[in-house]
Parts: sequence; C-alpha cells; structure tokens
Amino acid sequence: MQYSQKVLDHFMHPHNVGKMENPDASATEGSPSCGDQVTVYLKVNKDDMTIEDISFLSYGCASNIATASIITDLAKGKSLEDAKKITWRDAMEALDGLPPVKVHCSVLAADTLQTAISNYEIANGLKEVPNFSKDTILDELKKIIYPQVGEDIVSLKMVKYVGFSDGEVLIDLNIMSFDTWRENVVEEIHEHLEKYPEVKNIQINFP
Repeated sequence: MQYSQKVLDHFMHPHNVGKMENPDASATEGSPSCGDQVTVYLKVNKDDMTIEDISFLSYGCASNIATASIITDLAKGKSLEDAKKITWRDAMEALDGLPPVKVHCSVLAADTLQTAISNYEIANGLKEVPNFSKDTILDELKKIIYPQVGEDIVSLKMVKYVGFSDGEVLIDLNIMSFDTWRENVVEEIHEHLEKYPEVKNIQINFP
C-alpha cells in the first residue's frame, strides 16, 4: 500500500497527541473492535470562541493516526465556525492523498472533530441536542466510504431507500452479492448508526 510522505511523517511523528486534562469538550468515534477509534479533546477560548488547544488519542492503523494528527493541525487556532467547515476531504488533501481503502480514516477523524465541537456547543447552550431522524441516517451514510474508489455510498448512488420508524432503520442498498466490499459497507453502517440510542434495529436489503 502506497502512502504519501506526509502520511508517513504524521504517522511516525504525530502532532497534538495525548489525553488533555480538563478539556472543555471531547468526543470518541469508532470502535477498537472494528479496527479504528479516535478521541479528540478541545480547549476553547470563550472570549473569541477559538480552539486554543486540541489533542487526540488514536487506536488503529497508520492512516488513522496520520489523519487524526492532520485534522487537529487544521483545527487548532480556528474559530468554532471555521473548524466546523473542515471536512474529511480537507484532511485527505492536506496529507497529499490516501489509498482508497483508507479514506474512511479521514472521515473518522473529521467526524470526531465535528462531534467534539457539537458537544461543546450543546454543553454551553449554543445549540440544542438535534432530534434523530431520517436526515440523521442520511448524514451518517454520507460518511461511509466505498473502499474500492474512496467515495461515499450516497454519492455513488448505492443507497436506494432510507426509512425510520419506531426505532427501526430500513436501508435498501444497491450492492451485488458478489461485491467483495459489501460486508465492509454493512459493518460501517452498523458502526455509524448503532451509537444512537434511538436506533433499536437495522435492516439492510439488497437487490
């Protein structure tokens, strides 16, 4: 697997590593059982609402460590509003690219940053806890990368239908049985949705 020099540099010498004492907010996304997990800690300057300090802990592969390192670099010193605009594509581009099968690591890093910011805003009365809905499911599906090409399954039109009622999630996926990445996508869907207490069951249908 070919990594850029920037990925290798951030993997070998990651920036902003370590558990922060008394953070203003934090978030953990992913799961060690699935191979990757990231925790992001924030210290926010309440006068100008900038991220004055940020750190992370990572469990996973070289790409996971490198993307967490670069995402904290991108966020440090920015206002919360500017940091909320940082995407997984920004992280990937800052690292001079990632192999398609590792793009999900940049999604995980960016997602964890955004959750930490959201947790800060909720804790400080800057936003309300968002209601879980079908839109929440769609937003999560947009974070799931099809490994072969490094694009999300919604953009690739692999998601044909999404429904949600009484804790039951129903998803129709246009992925054939012979597709070697199908089980990987299914695992990612469960990982992204099962963290929500509103989700009681996930049913995924195929052609």
